[in-house]
Amino acid sequence: MNFVSEFSTNDFLYMLKGLGISISLTLWAVVCGTILGIIFGFIRSGVGALLNFFMGSILDVFRSVPLLIQLILFNALGSILKLGFSPFQVSCIVLSVYTAAYVSEAVRSGILSVPPALLRSARSLGLTYFQTLREIVFPLALRVSFPTWVGITLGVFKDTSLVLWIGIIELLKSSQIIITRTQEPILILSIAGLLYFIVSFGFTRVAKRVEKKWEQYEL
Repeated sequence: MNFVSEFSTNDFLYMLKGLGISISLTLWAVVCGTILGIIFGFIRSGVGALLNFFMGSILDVFRSVPLLIQLILFNALGSILKLGFSPFQVSCIVLSVYTAAYVSEAVRSGILSVPPALLRSARSLGLTYFQTLREIVFPLALRVSFPTWVGITLGVFKDTSLVLWIGIIELLKSSQIIITRTQEPILILSIAGLLYFIVSFGFTRVAKRVEKKWEQYEL
């Protein structure tokens, strides 16, 4: 029995185009979200209990509400207020804030993991507050937070599949379009899953190399 498929090279290129959009969304979200998350994390680790609770409560909203609901609500709000955001811009904004909410917690945990005695020792040696942050706190917090950041990045990459609900043709949406024409869901989704795996696996390999470099440097 011969297997005949209507899946063509053009279909595969169409899926690769969708993959490119998924990667672009991930890059925007991770870069902007990481910068915001670092800022929020440092602020939360050094402010009073009341402001910390206030900021934490706001960030908890973005961590607790499903990402799909955030995308749909912000997209609808943008249309109602006539903000003029494209679906791609809406996705970048929502994914960035969503990423920042998780990164801020990872950064805050990394900062709090630095032993207070080490900070006191640094100050007693004459280091200023900002020198202590730059030379001691930030490197140690980065080392502790990095594995969590890798997991967050992988999660955001997979979550980009949700933007299809606001009209963006990323990898999963492009796969659905091809499935509608070819009626070959198992084949198409297997290819899509393989593409997700290749990108995710490649990223984790690079991240592990970075961690090994750090370990060699520490030794």
